[in-house]
Amino acid sequence: MRTIALINQKGGVGKTTVALHLATAFQHANAATLILDLDPQASASEWHDAREAELPHVESIQPARLSKAISTAQEIGTDVLILDTAPHAESTALEAARLADLVLVPCQPSIMDLRAMRKTVDLLKLVQVPAFAVLNSVSSSGTVADEAAEMIEGSLGLAVCPVRLGDRVAYNRSLITGQTALEFEPQGKAAREIEQLHMWACEQMGMAASEPILMIA
Repeated sequence: MRTIALINQKGGVGKTTVALHLATAFQHANAATLILDLDPQASASEWHDAREAELPHVESIQPARLSKAISTAQEIGTDVLILDTAPHAESTALEAARLADLVLVPCQPSIMDLRAMRKTVDLLKLVQVPAFAVLNSVSSSGTVADEAAEMIEGSLGLAVCPVRLGDRVAYNRSLITGQTALEFEPQGKAAREIEQLHMWACEQMGMAASEPILMIA
């Protein structure tokens, strides 16, 4: 089983959006995928409640049950486990990072978001796990994102995922009805970005990519 933790101590940066899209991509690639929703807001769980498809499964858990929930996920044959953590919860984020094979730090290319990332980066220095910032809500010009990537790598010392997620309507509109961009607009740019992120994540975890993602019209 491979475990991916989505972490950022700042709220409103797209953690749950990235978690849901990435989990759905793995599920569509025939990997049994489970999302553990550690955020008291339970946004991932509410998304699943609105979803017609049963998979990927989402389980809302208390942070104290994280280690046990991970063991259970492995016992039931989960291939990919996604940990969607809450902001302003350092102990939970640290535990999730310790138990993960890969840590993703979703962030938007704004100066306020970048300044707020330092707490998360300092936390990640306490664990020896591959960690990458994932830029999302990126404008079409890309200039601001380029500058943000330079700041993240240069000033903060955190590697940046080469796949960027654009500022696209499909990401948010799809979630309203329990879908993702892969299903809402399967031939769109957002779906393509998620497919690329999925392939990149497989490479980072030494996981052979499954069959091409089956996108539902």
